[in-house]
Amino acid sequence: MTIRMIILNGGSSSGKSGIVRCLQAVLPEPWLAFGIDTFVDALPARMQASDAGITFAADGGVSVGPDFRALEAAWAEGVAATARAGARIIVDDVFLGGAASQQRWRKALDGLDVLWVGVRCEGAVAAGREIARGDRVRGMAASQADAVHEGVFYDLEVDTTHTESLSCARTIAAHVS
Repeated sequence: MTIRMIILNGGSSSGKSGIVRCLQAVLPEPWLAFGIDTFVDALPARMQASDAGITFAADGGVSVGPDFRALEAAWAEGVAATARAGARIIVDDVFLGGAASQQRWRKALDGLDVLWVGVRCEGAVAAGREIARGDRVRGMAASQADAVHEGVFYDLEVDTTHTESLSCARTIAAHVS
């Protein structure tokens, strides 16, 4: 089995982006990184704060509509096509729908060898990181810390509550090679 895809799922401010950067540094082959934040940033402005697109509530809740889901499906298919064309890919995502989100990825990635990684972080620690970042709605990290993992099956889990990104990346890399 040659793993072509690593999917990291964890709540906001759980440390996924740091792990991705470290994975790119420690894995011997080049790996491309695609993240849900970059996808959201690529959406047309009118879809941000739109019921059809994506909305961020004052309490940190996130809702997505049908236009978001349609573009998200196209994005996932494009990422999968890039892997099928020979690139190694790391995806940093937040499975707002838990198992349903993983199922959408499974459909797009059919036939590819994927390493599914859960990135856990205690809600209070993630909330502290969220405040320090200053670019997130407060409450998002705490509300997502456990919810994104509900019903999701992983090959491997790491916990960034007390473990640095580099150590987590090395643990993941050991399962790739």
